[in-house]
Amino acid sequence: MEIKDKELHRVSSTAIIYNGDKFLLTRRSLSKKAFPGKWTVPGGGLETDDYINTKPSTSAGQWYFALNNSLKREIKEETNVEVGPIKYLLDLTFIRPDGVPVLVLSFYANYISGEVKLDDDSIDYAWVTYEEAKKYDIIDGILEEIKMVDEIIKGKDKDSVEFGLAN
Repeated sequence: MEIKDKELHRVSSTAIIYNGDKFLLTRRSLSKKAFPGKWTVPGGGLETDDYINTKPSTSAGQWYFALNNSLKREIKEETNVEVGPIKYLLDLTFIRPDGVPVLVLSFYANYISGEVKLDDDSIDYAWVTYEEAKKYDIIDGILEEIKMVDEIIKGKDKDSVEFGLAN
C-alpha cells in the first residue's frame, strides 16, 4: 500500500458514550471510505475550522482544546446528544484504503441529554450493553474499547484495565 505522506496524518477522535450500562453505537453509511456499513461509536476528524475562526488561546496564536471541541461538535452533529466531560481512553493508528495515515484518539463520556437523531454519516443506532454489543458487526477494536469503558464505569481502576481480545 502506498502512503501519500508519511509525516501527515488525518487526526480523528471517537467517543464511547455511556448511559448507565448502555453504550451508544452508530452504523456507518454505506458510502464511507473506511469501514462502510460497520457499527462504531460517534466521532470524526479534526478540521481547521474547529479552531481557526475562533480567538486563539494564547498570544502566540495557539488554540487549547481544539480536539475536545471538535469531538463535542462531531457528537452533536452525528447524534444530537450532549455529553459530560470527555476522558482519554487510548490512541490507535491505521492506513485508510486511499493511503492516508489516520491517528484516532479514543475518549469516553457519559450521556447527559438529547434524543438521538442521526446525520447522513450514519444509517442506524442502538443503545446496547457490552454483552449485546458482541452481536453487532463492529469495527475491529471498538468492542474492546467498550469493554474497557464498561470496566472503568463499574469501578475498575483505569490503569489496571487492559486492552485485549474480547471474550
